[in-house]
Amino acid sequence: MTDLKTRLREQALREGFSEMRVCRPGDIPSAAGRLAEFVGQGRHGTMGWMAERMGWRGDPAALWPEARSVIMLAENYGPSHDPMAVLSHKDRGAISVYAQNRDYHDLVKKRLKRLGRWLIAQEVSAEIKVFVDTAPVMEKPLAQAAGLGWQGKHTNLVSRELGSWFFLGAIFTTVELSPDAAEVDHCGSCRNCLDICPTAAFPAPYQLDARRCISYLTIEHDGPVDPALRPLLGNRIYGCDDCLAVCPWNKFAAVASEIGYHPRPELTAPSLAHLAGLDDAAFRALFSKSPVKRIGRNRFVRNVLYAVGNSGDVDLLAVATALQADADAAVRDAADWAVAQLKGTR
Repeated sequence: MTDLKTRLREQALREGFSEMRVCRPGDIPSAAGRLAEFVGQGRHGTMGWMAERMGWRGDPAALWPEARSVIMLAENYGPSHDPMAVLSHKDRGAISVYAQNRDYHDLVKKRLKRLGRWLIAQEVSAEIKVFVDTAPVMEKPLAQAAGLGWQGKHTNLVSRELGSWFFLGAIFTTVELSPDAAEVDHCGSCRNCLDICPTAAFPAPYQLDARRCISYLTIEHDGPVDPALRPLLGNRIYGCDDCLAVCPWNKFAAVASEIGYHPRPELTAPSLAHLAGLDDAAFRALFSKSPVKRIGRNRFVRNVLYAVGNSGDVDLLAVATALQADADAAVRDAADWAVAQLKGTR
């Protein structure tokens, strides 16, 4: 099995993964308690799916009792540009690096399935299940248990080899593979990620309150955003990279080799005026095969209008005014707020 694991890692790298490590399903005993505390404090916001099936999410062994090994894969999506640069261009929208091209769910899952088929070809009795961020699986604790990285003070995974810019995928299998040593924390006294957060979403190191997180507010949260938080969004219209971008371990990060993660030019710093004018068909066309597509036109334009209101650019007043009669209530509310902000600027 040691030889099989070595060959499996070599195959994973050939498939395009950046690294592979292995742990046991029972190697994250503290995860269930941390999850229960997070949900119990209401820090998951409106993400009801986090409260559902908590038994499976906190205990991978309960999710699939037959599994003997969890193969954790990392896939690099490192940017070639400074993701913070767009924040100073207030008439432009900031889209998170991972969403500036293809949807990683599709790309990673295809690789996982190919690697899983390879494993079954070597061990005909093997059974597998693959997961990419869409099932009750806590990928980050599993990845730390497998040695891929550690959960930093911003709760995201950090690697000494890959920095912060990588996706995670998991293959549960009935094959017994030797586990790797868990990674330990290497954050030290650094608190860059905590201090940079525009909305103070970290109550303490290693704790996140999603209700204040810009990624949550612009992607998961439906309806109007708390007016007190709107000015803090700046021009971030889909996700936020601030806490990842300032991590010192990114000095070891590399630019993504997968062309599907290379940013589309029209999504690196798109015009707010153009984005605000998108109807449903135009939105779907622009974000075809992009993860942005899943939040829908209304939530996206709501985000754009918050950015318009924060821009201080009175030339965008007509853009916001035109959307005060939009069919969607959240869009109308955001348009009214943007108009008020810009008129105050004027």
